[in-house]
Amino acid sequence: MRLLSLFSAFTVLILLTNCGSTQKIATLKPEPDDASPIVYNNVSSFINLPITIKLKDIENQTNAILNGLIYEDKDIEDDDIEMKIWKLAPISIKNSNINNQKITTILPLKATVKYRIGTKTMGVNLYNTKEFILNGVITLNSTVNLTNWKLKTQTELSSLDWNESPTMTVFGKNMPVTYLINPSIKLFKSKIEKKIDEAIAKSMDFKPNVVTALEKICTPFQMNEAYESWLRIVPAEIYSTAAHLKNDSFVLQMGMKCNMETIIGQIPESKFDADKIVLKAVSKIPNQITANIVAVSSYQDASRIMKKNFSGQEFSSGSKKIKVEDVTIWHKSGKMVIALALTGSINGTIYLTGFPKYNADKKEIYFDRLDYVLDTKNKLMRTANWLAQGIILRKIQESCRYSIQPNLDEGKKTMLNYLNNYSPMPGVFVNGKMDDIQFQKIELSQNAIIAFVKVNGEINISVDGLK
Repeated sequence: MRLLSLFSAFTVLILLTNCGSTQKIATLKPEPDDASPIVYNNVSSFINLPITIKLKDIENQTNAILNGLIYEDKDIEDDDIEMKIWKLAPISIKNSNINNQKITTILPLKATVKYRIGTKTMGVNLYNTKEFILNGVITLNSTVNLTNWKLKTQTELSSLDWNESPTMTVFGKNMPVTYLINPSIKLFKSKIEKKIDEAIAKSMDFKPNVVTALEKICTPFQMNEAYESWLRIVPAEIYSTAAHLKNDSFVLQMGMKCNMETIIGQIPESKFDADKIVLKAVSKIPNQITANIVAVSSYQDASRIMKKNFSGQEFSSGSKKIKVEDVTIWHKSGKMVIALALTGSINGTIYLTGFPKYNADKKEIYFDRLDYVLDTKNKLMRTANWLAQGIILRKIQESCRYSIQPNLDEGKKTMLNYLNNYSPMPGVFVNGKMDDIQFQKIELSQNAIIAFVKVNGEINISVDGLK
């Protein structure tokens, strides 16, 4: 009898233990579709880049390049003149005010001129050679255009003014020889014109500056630390109108055709390739930018973000309670599969399926028609009917979403930082404005959720004090 009582007590203890223990559930995992590379149709963006360059910067660059001796003629035999010309003082460049399409260059110079008169008779040199040191100013006018990334000028010598007229003594008399020297100057005027053109072209080669600035802009930068989102710009083509003068500056309308992507997760590699940048001439550039941005969120990263929604939450029905410890998402047959690892009154993994949608008012991605996978539902109906009911599912569904509002807000804030006197390199400044980011659509690939957004705005790039 005592043995029977002990057995009965042991049986009751087991029953009580079983009634209070955690139930375990084993459901079949819906296997993901075969993974394949992310392929999507990215609509190209167009960014206008109006560039303003002050004549003062061209002047500084030209003076840095054109220094010292700028012309030398060592051969006195051909025309009885030997000559050296130095830049005497800094060159000045200004708008000539001739239809605003020419610049005037003022070149102060010093000339050392050797001039000989005489003849050679019977092998005997009967020459008289004189040397003059002259100071003067050359005025040059240049038309301007942009060719193959370079600011090209076509310069013509306009005037030559000596500070004093050179003279030499001939047969005891001082004779002015300006009429002899000036024609010689005109002989080499094309060489001075070429020197000026070469100096300006070298100082105003846009490609290194533009490419360096583009490389900085196209380096992926973080838009949101919490969501680990990065913006990557991949340029395709660069367009440019003809350069024209406006007051004390050159104005150059440029534009960039590019693809813009937002990558979720680790910092992506840059896709910038300077060798593929091509400059194309066009007649007109639109005023506003149109940026079509692709936001790529891998399922792994989306799972990690959604897991944060469940942190600290407990779902209950009566005395039954569960916690979601982990979230995993993948794609299968056009739907999203959400695996929730549970602890509490039930231990195990349950599987949900649904279609990702976008709520424009709340600016969040959610899952429509969320329901248990058939095998999961059958198991729950037999072992944990309380969890199979719609009340718990609706509570879970509230956490199976993630807002992209922080991404959009932070993205706009970050991009505005690049439009507020941002200087990617010394002397280059970027300013502009942008409208709100607009969500366009959402697509699924085999291994990522792809959202498409659009933004309009303006960008201006100025060059001030270029080094």
